[in-house]
Amino acid sequence: MHEDNYTEFKSSFSDAVIETLTAFANTKGGGVLIGIDDKGEPVHGFTLGQESLQKWVNEVKNKTQPSIIPHAEVMQMKGSTVGKLSVKEFPVKPVAFRGRYFRRIKNSNHQLNPTEISDLHLQSLQLSWDSYPFRDAYFEDLNEEKISRFIKKVNDGGRFLLPEDAYKAMLLLKLIKNDTVTNAAMILFSKKNLFYNVHVGRFKTPSLIIDERMINGNLFDVVDETTRFINGHLKVAFEITGITTQRTEIVEYPVAALRELILNSLIHRDYTSPSDVQIKIFDQKIFFFNPGKLYGNISIDDLKANNYTSELRNKLLAEAFYLTKDIEKYGTGFFRIREEIKDYPTMEFHYEEQGNGFVTKLTYTQQKISMAILNNTEGEGLNEGLNEGLNEGLKSLFVAVIKNPGVRAKDLPALLANRPLKTIERQIKELVIQQLIERRGSRKTGGYWAIKEM
Repeated sequence: MHEDNYTEFKSSFSDAVIETLTAFANTKGGGVLIGIDDKGEPVHGFTLGQESLQKWVNEVKNKTQPSIIPHAEVMQMKGSTVGKLSVKEFPVKPVAFRGRYFRRIKNSNHQLNPTEISDLHLQSLQLSWDSYPFRDAYFEDLNEEKISRFIKKVNDGGRFLLPEDAYKAMLLLKLIKNDTVTNAAMILFSKKNLFYNVHVGRFKTPSLIIDERMINGNLFDVVDETTRFINGHLKVAFEITGITTQRTEIVEYPVAALRELILNSLIHRDYTSPSDVQIKIFDQKIFFFNPGKLYGNISIDDLKANNYTSELRNKLLAEAFYLTKDIEKYGTGFFRIREEIKDYPTMEFHYEEQGNGFVTKLTYTQQKISMAILNNTEGEGLNEGLNEGLNEGLKSLFVAVIKNPGVRAKDLPALLANRPLKTIERQIKELVIQQLIERRGSRKTGGYWAIKEM
């Protein structure tokens, strides 16, 4: 036996038992075994009186708000008598113990902050923050031109048919309710700037910023402008397609994955937080931070295993982007990102909760050049990726440079069946002339050879 999401051991009954029961009630339910030590062994000398269970139940009831009444039972474990108090998930959350709120995370209780308390309450009522009225806002505060463009995009996409009348369309999507304008409607279509910012920058080092921008406005515009800024700072490699001067551009990161990360940061952020969405572009890493931890009962382990049901902090915002086909299906974004980066051999996808927010990162050690070449260990099919005019010696040298990042000329003979160094140096000059490879690093130390970036 061991402690986990649903089980806790306590050597005796105390307030710590009640705290754990409220954590279980605020999560997925669970039980506390009383008379068991941390190792799962019965406590020597523990006794269970005739009225102990009832007294415990009454104390739990009196110290929780709203009151929870646990199921109590006597159990035999390893020849000893122990007590068990258990609760199911409470329908209207959160449940408090002495004015504090907890949730169960793995084998411990996590005290909730005010934002998490609010999220948990909305979630239990199956409501979302973006469906609530925006204070002192009316339909006249919305940009009808932008609404009309949205309606056209939805109707062209074919997932739903909206009336052309802007007011009727907003009513149908519950973005407005009679004379009430929702938070979602204002975030999507407000005439005024609400200053939900995206702070995006290109960094050389954590303290050296090359370029940065503060982007805000209507959410659809923010997505497009953020995408343009990021794309403008991406490196582009190339793949040779049969003629020396004819190349296919290969973007540093898969564009679809980047757009998914931008949408994830904006649609799922906590809009009650004063923090901005932050995007940092480094030489071999791109970093996204959005305010708001994972919403609902989803954990990091669930995301890694693709074993979860989507729970939306902002249901109306997600619905709007689904109808425009900017997102394909709720809850599948991380799966699609992992699928996109499969074609990038050294790229990795990382994510974690950090402070009161969520961080996602794409990193790589070697920029993708040509999958056809990188995945080929014997040079077979190389003619598909290289100019037919290159002889076999040049082809094998080019492949050796690709497979061995940072290789020096003096190390190449051992990689090329002891080909003479002078021959290799002559062939290197030919590949340089054809703009296929380039020298990097200090000439004083000799430098090294690498695929030429375009």
